[in-house]
Amino acid sequence: MDYHLLAPFCLLALLLPPLPLGAPMSTAESVKQAYNLALHMQTQTSTLLQTYLQHQGSPFSDPDFSMPELSLRTLPPTAMPFAIWHGLEDVVRLSLTHEAFWSFSQHLLLAIADQSDLSPGNSIVEDQLWEARLKAKGLAGNLAGIMTALGLPTPPLNIPLGTVPLGDTAFQKKCRGYVIIRDYGFWTDRAVTFLGELKDKYSQ
Repeated sequence: MDYHLLAPFCLLALLLPPLPLGAPMSTAESVKQAYNLALHMQTQTSTLLQTYLQHQGSPFSDPDFSMPELSLRTLPPTAMPFAIWHGLEDVVRLSLTHEAFWSFSQHLLLAIADQSDLSPGNSIVEDQLWEARLKAKGLAGNLAGIMTALGLPTPPLNIPLGTVPLGDTAFQKKCRGYVIIRDYGFWTDRAVTFLGELKDKYSQ
């Protein structure tokens, strides 16, 4: 096991107070609302990815296309094993999930701009990306509301995205959009599982 991977999360756990077990009903409702939104988002991530790939041409539209080796250092990480993620304190996972979906709301905006350059006049992919972006931003807002209700600090979210790697050729822009949407689906699945656990805990 790579224990260096755990160090920053252990520090975050020390900085954040534990979740109070006697959370008020309003907090339980906030968790339920966030869970329902994440669950709705999960039903659309596969369609979003497939629609995106179909409109990029070969090799993206080829059957069974996959490029697991591609990644973006500016995106929330996906390499943490489930066992380590599941073992983190709830406050840490809540903070990381909040930061992740704010980040995706910014990266999806970049994917929209790229798609506008690649396929001007074709609004099919752009419309779905806009919808995903609004929901990612909405989920980040819901998660911030939960953190506030529980007395947890929320990090500032006005930090500029900065330069996102992979370049500016048409192929590189298509790769960038693919990675953003793929990893957005990964984090949506993770959010559904985590928020489902929180919903069960605070509905008792």
